[in-house]
Parts: sequence; structure tokens; C-alpha cells
Amino acid sequence: MAYHHGDLRRTLLAAAADAIAESGAAAVSLRELARRAGVSNAAPTHHFGDKAGLLTALAAEGYGLLADTVTGARLSGGGIVEMGVAYVRFALEHPGHFEVMFHPALHRTDDEELRAARTRAAGALAAGVGERHRGDAEDGGAELAAVAAWSLVHGYATLVLSGAVHPDDPQGQTRAIARLLFPEGTAR
Repeated sequence: MAYHHGDLRRTLLAAAADAIAESGAAAVSLRELARRAGVSNAAPTHHFGDKAGLLTALAAEGYGLLADTVTGARLSGGGIVEMGVAYVRFALEHPGHFEVMFHPALHRTDDEELRAARTRAAGALAAGVGERHRGDAEDGGAELAAVAAWSLVHGYATLVLSGAVHPDDPQGQTRAIARLLFPEGTAR
């Protein structure tokens, strides 16, 4: 479908996310992206400069989406377990973003927009663990709990995306696995 009007930058980012989800970041080219979006070959270069610029913008967008997703889960009262479920849901719904976000060699790690989005996402993730482990802050327990929770959901999402595990219900299985780490339930 050819691009006709609207937000070309957004259209190009969506096309990039789809292409990465289908074929991986290495297979994406600005020329192929232009073809997918139905625009001139110069359009992606005009908006992003080069492939690293495109992937930087995609990673920043992904971190923003992730922050919104886990914050929504926390604010809805779901607690740390539901934040973990939201993290996995994000990864499964946005595999192109997820692939790029955690591979700094693909993007410009010093980009201000990217750094701000990454900081916002880290803060959103830490907020849920911080609420649960307020008293552990002095001995480093909250920080270790945050790394443990992130490792669990990130690792699980990666296993599902790579096809190493094939759950019928990834979100339900995430809940069950997260409760092994946080057995007190979903909210606190």
C-alpha cells in the first residue's frame, strides 16, 4: 500500500518494525523500507539519516511504548506480577521494537531521545519493584529484585519470541512463573 498523506515518520517506523519482526534487523534496508511505505528512496534518509538513525528512533519509540505498558499495569493495581505480564505482552506485540531496543550496537546509544525514553522505561519498571521492596533499599535488595524481575520477564519473552518455548497462553504462563519469584500475589 502506497503512502499518501499523514505522518510519514510514523509510517516508516511502523514499516521498519514490521520488517524487523519478519526478517530481523540485519535484513532491513532504507531502500526496502521506502518500498514498503510506497515512498521515494530518499524519504527514509530525509527522516532518519541512515539505518542507525532509523533503528535509534525505533528503539526510542519502543522504550516509550514499554514505559506506557508497564505503567498502565502498575497503575491498574496489578502489582509486580501484572507488570511482568505487561512486559511480555509488549515484547510479543512489538517484536520489531523489542529486537532493536536491547541491541545497542544497532543504534546510537548517545541519542538524547533514546536516552530519555530508556530512562523513562527503567523508571517505570523500577517503580513497581520499588513499591514492593521499599524496606530493602538500604541493603540493595530492591535493586537486586528489580534485576531479578527484569531478567525473568525479559528472558521469558526472548524464549517465546525465539521459539524455544511454545506456551498456549504466554501471559498466563508469565503469571505463573512470576509468582515463583513474587509468591505473595499480584498486588501489594
